Amino acid sequence: MTETLSKPSLNEYSQAEVIAARRALWQADLARPNQLPPESSDWNTFVALAGRGWGKTRTAAEWLAWQAILTGGTRWAVVAPTFGDVRDTCAEGPSGLIAVLNEYGVLANYNRSMGEILLTNKSRIKLFSGAEPDRLRGPNFHGGWFDELASMDGAAFDQYKFALRLGSHPQTVITTTPRPTKLIKGLLKQDTTLVVRGSTFDNAANLAPAALAELRLRYEGTRLGRQELYGEVVDDVEGALWNRDLIEASRVTETPPLIRVVVAIDPAVTSGENSDETGIVVAGITSDQHYYVLEDLSCKENPEQWARIAVDAYHRHKADRIVGETNNGGDMIELLLRQVDPTVSFRKVTATRGKIMRAEPVASLWEQARGHLVGGFPALEDQMANYTIASTDSPDHLDAMVWAITELMSGASSIIGLSNLAQFCTACRMPVSKTATVCPHCQTKLGE
Repeated sequence: MTETLSKPSLNEYSQAEVIAARRALWQADLARPNQLPPESSDWNTFVALAGRGWGKTRTAAEWLAWQAILTGGTRWAVVAPTFGDVRDTCAEGPSGLIAVLNEYGVLANYNRSMGEILLTNKSRIKLFSGAEPDRLRGPNFHGGWFDELASMDGAAFDQYKFALRLGSHPQTVITTTPRPTKLIKGLLKQDTTLVVRGSTFDNAANLAPAALAELRLRYEGTRLGRQELYGEVVDDVEGALWNRDLIEASRVTETPPLIRVVVAIDPAVTSGENSDETGIVVAGITSDQHYYVLEDLSCKENPEQWARIAVDAYHRHKADRIVGETNNGGDMIELLLRQVDPTVSFRKVTATRGKIMRAEPVASLWEQARGHLVGGFPALEDQMANYTIASTDSPDHLDAMVWAITELMSGASSIIGLSNLAQFCTACRMPVSKTATVCPHCQTKLGE
């Protein structure tokens, strides 16, 4: 949030009245509830783990300014990855401390070169660079603010913690775009840490609509978008069959002509609020044996509903077949599908090997850069990036994807051989005889 708040003139009201009015305006009218750290001693660290533009800077500047105003003569630290960051963003930025303190009418002096802010009540705020942790060795503090802690190596935070020796209960606000660093993950596990999460779009009212639209178009569904826009900690798991970089590198926005498409179903044993999801994934293969995940429709629905979802996907993608794991469902899957549409092509698949053994050949396609995600599938990607040989859970989205690609792999050789005798219509992408001049499916003239 970057708006400049109007305040009564000091000539008309006492400074105490101006400060009280200014504080009330922020709390009641401008701040979202999750931008207000609790006014209690129940926490040591308040972490705003949020996307770009959420209002992290304003949140911390308002909190720190208020703490310094409440008790005169107190000392506070502000730390960012570089001195330029802490000066230009935390202190001098449109949502920074100088702007906030001026609105309260309590700024006595700002020494830009030394990075020191002095309030009229003798409270002092000192700016530090995370790249120079030793500068935090000498002073002591009542509390402070760390900005973009996930971009630091942790040494500055360690020195800062040693310096929290003033007052009865030092508190720290951390504002950061999340990254899965050891320091951030450790803080999130502590009982004395309060965490708020948010996305860039929570603050849409104060951001340019055109910029938001472009961010969605460019980053929606990507790992970078989940981290930078939605404030998610997107982590890699040691020993997982897929890692996040591998998944990200596989992402595309459209597919070349596909020679075969299948819909795969991994049914949940039960239906209800606490049951597993039914995995439903659509995938296709090209003539050069690249595999594309087209859609993830996994859901918590009753059998009749998920059967209809699968059949709708079958027709929408002009799929060749629906495959379904029958270890748990038996003939139920086929019966349900044929109640929706008796004409669907269906094949039972039965698990004869462990999940990890079925998944390994599919994961190898990503290592060969032959497996692709068409767009973003956060739930599926999380299961891919967390699935290891030691996993005991049932990753429904991933199971369905593995069944779909396994089916495509099993019939790839003969289909690819036939595809070499055909060409593809550029309009409807259906295979057509190489000697044809007009597509029999959509009547488009070929070669144009």
